[in-house]
Amino acid sequence: MNFLGFVFVIIGFACVALIQNNEASRILSVFPSPSKSHLLIHCAVAQTLAEAGHEVTVLASIGDDDEATKEKYRKADFKFIAIEGPTFDSSFSQEMVNRPLPIYRRAYNIIEKILFLANMTMNHSTMLEFLKEHKAGDFDVMILGYFMNEFMLGLGAHFQCPIILSFMVQPIFLINRMIGNPSESSYVPNLYTGLKQPLSFRARIRNYLSSIFEQKILATILEWQTGKLYRYNFPADRYPPLEEVYKNVSLVLTNHHFSQGPIRPNVPALIEIGGIQIKEKPDPLPQDIAEIMDNAKNGVIYFSLGTNVQGSNLSPDKAKMIFNVLSQLPYTVLMKWGDKDFPGQANNIIYKSWLPQDDILAHPKVKLFITHGGQGSVVESQYHGVPMVGIPFFGDQHSNMANVRNSGFGLSLKYATLTEEDLRETVLEVLNNPKYRENVQQFSKLYRDRPMTPRQLVRYWVDYVIRHNGAKHMQSPAVHMTWWELQSLDVIGFLLLVVFVVVGAIVGLCKLLCCKGKKQAVNLKKKNK
Repeated sequence: MNFLGFVFVIIGFACVALIQNNEASRILSVFPSPSKSHLLIHCAVAQTLAEAGHEVTVLASIGDDDEATKEKYRKADFKFIAIEGPTFDSSFSQEMVNRPLPIYRRAYNIIEKILFLANMTMNHSTMLEFLKEHKAGDFDVMILGYFMNEFMLGLGAHFQCPIILSFMVQPIFLINRMIGNPSESSYVPNLYTGLKQPLSFRARIRNYLSSIFEQKILATILEWQTGKLYRYNFPADRYPPLEEVYKNVSLVLTNHHFSQGPIRPNVPALIEIGGIQIKEKPDPLPQDIAEIMDNAKNGVIYFSLGTNVQGSNLSPDKAKMIFNVLSQLPYTVLMKWGDKDFPGQANNIIYKSWLPQDDILAHPKVKLFITHGGQGSVVESQYHGVPMVGIPFFGDQHSNMANVRNSGFGLSLKYATLTEEDLRETVLEVLNNPKYRENVQQFSKLYRDRPMTPRQLVRYWVDYVIRHNGAKHMQSPAVHMTWWELQSLDVIGFLLLVVFVVVGAIVGLCKLLCCKGKKQAVNLKKKNK
């Protein structure tokens, strides 16, 4: 290459850099969820946008003792600001694990706890200082990690920018109503039921009642609590009412994909990015873990109960059952357990307080995943084609594992009634029966077969919202309608009124004609006399 050609190449690179810099947008990401597993999903969205060249600032709730997570995200491409303190503590996990109750009995307390922590985040000194230092116009779009924290939509009004929601599972009613997504309880199973399409008559009854509970009771409780917190944090003299702020939601990114079910209609503003947290190319495993897995003669069983439940949260007798079963198997067992309260020591069991789950599940020697059934864990197992045995505790975990069982990807056990014999039989059934691995590996091919990867979808649609100033043209008209308009009650009322008036007029006319006829008959009779 001559000197002139070299100069042109340098100028070309400079032009490209300038163009990319001009296209870079300022994105604020607020992730106040008290659960680390939620943060993994949300931060994958932020990371994707940062890698695309955008200026991404992330404010996230992280436990004040969680140095590993802070360090991890400080090394990311985005600017990370930790709001330390308000997250789920061990007492919450302990109660949820050892006092299993139906969601309808826990609903009020769970919502109260979540909103209390979200309000702590909103009023944390780090957040308040950030709000003072930044003003309207500083950001082109805000991404809010949604976890029933609707009052924090006021941040979009504060910065006067469009809002994108990031959600960890398939959309629930509270999400759907914000973007006008239709509720189809006749054939779309509610998240909390664990039902699978197609629905039988009995299943439709159960689904209908569950939907009524979600829409009328859960939503009412949340509206009451949310209204108070919104008025407190975003006073009426400076901010629009919450009903108007809802209309500022441009897009929902949901960690779900239609191939998982259920099949349902979605408005354009709902984008499915199921598996966003899964790396398109796994990272190399830590050297000690790589050696353990590579040298596992019969393969590896991976055990993890998620980010909120540690081994210490289990009752001693249940922990001992799990140890007794796994220690007698001819497999190497990697257990994400925590750093204390080990139920025993065995040559084939390796305890760790943290493990790179996605990278481990990608390893060809993993034979089984024993999981709590969180959406992120289930999706990663499905993506990598690993059969599962689930021990769900709370939230969507029971429903997720019901879908795993119904799809033939594994089996599920109830923690409250768990016995050593049941656990052993279930684990051996999934390990020794090839149908579970065949089913989940077949689904893995289906799940991966998409025109765009989750990361490509995030980049495109976030850019689309920014390019079109909130993309209001994508909004469903339902967003701007009242509940009685959505149910066509005003139309039904009008038509009933029309029918009433017409029927009344006909009846009146008939009476008038009858009366006139009778009068004429009487007059004629008198005349004849």
